[in-house]
Amino acid sequence: MNAPATPADTLRTALADLVDGLPPRQASQAVERLIANYRGATPTDAPILRDRADVVAYAAYRMPATFAAVRSALAAFADAVPGWTPASQVDVGGGTGAATWAVSDTWGGVRPVTVLDWAEPALALGEEIAAAHPALRDTRWQRSRIGAALTVESTDLVTVSYVLNELAAPDRAALVDAAAGAAQAVVIVEAGTPDGYARVIEARDRLIAAGLHVAAPCPHSAACPIVPGTDWCHFSARVSRSSLHRQVKGGSLAYEDEKFSYVAAARFPVAPAASRVVRRPQIRKGQVLLDLCETDERLRRRTVTKRHGDLYRAARDADWGDPWPPASER
Repeated sequence: MNAPATPADTLRTALADLVDGLPPRQASQAVERLIANYRGATPTDAPILRDRADVVAYAAYRMPATFAAVRSALAAFADAVPGWTPASQVDVGGGTGAATWAVSDTWGGVRPVTVLDWAEPALALGEEIAAAHPALRDTRWQRSRIGAALTVESTDLVTVSYVLNELAAPDRAALVDAAAGAAQAVVIVEAGTPDGYARVIEARDRLIAAGLHVAAPCPHSAACPIVPGTDWCHFSARVSRSSLHRQVKGGSLAYEDEKFSYVAAARFPVAPAASRVVRRPQIRKGQVLLDLCETDERLRRRTVTKRHGDLYRAARDADWGDPWPPASER
């Protein structure tokens, strides 16, 4: 007997069906133009996704990566808040709703969900795609300007993914403050670039000032130990490439790695990791080198050798972004 499809499976199928009738050349051109727009300076009063063709191409190209990054951030958050399940969600700037799928995949069940975005074509397509997943069929898709005038209704969880990069600094601050004021928990995801990390740190500071506790990825709510301009904190999520991905990028690999930065914080008590693996572990003969962010607000490299027994075996299985030590060794 086949296992029931997960939200990730259902989303993958829905996106494949969506792009099936789109001419390949048109899809590639739309994606390339939209990527160029997203990487440039975008005025807050000009939605990038203008019509259905734009939205179909970009959803097929970007939703899997956004889903993977948000899902990874939510997994780390869920580990820090065991026993808690959001009873409601608001996805700010959610477009076609990738983060709503990630929440559903993390906690399951049915909950009131609202997606706020200013691009009507994105909202319309998000609603169409969500019809494939019973838990999201009653999602409310609401047009809303994302910025200083934003109002967020009271909710358990606010998600904000790949939105802050589109906003000017005052609008970013207003969005984070509105989210913090409305929610019991806030999860913010940005691109895993130095600029994306800077936006996440800016948001993290505002969430802490608003009384929230950092649950992930940081093992504390104190200042980030990274000296500004010397490095940046980011993680990686593996994404299966669709035929459209391979066509646009001209690659043959069946996957790509989505780099992202994030912060997850809550108003209620959290149990963050004792430390977090912040770089890909280096496996050498008889030892594993782990770069860790630790509770004493420092970055340290730990060397785990064969003489550490079970801990060494755990280190060999550790991945970038994992908590350390693993639950079995605490």
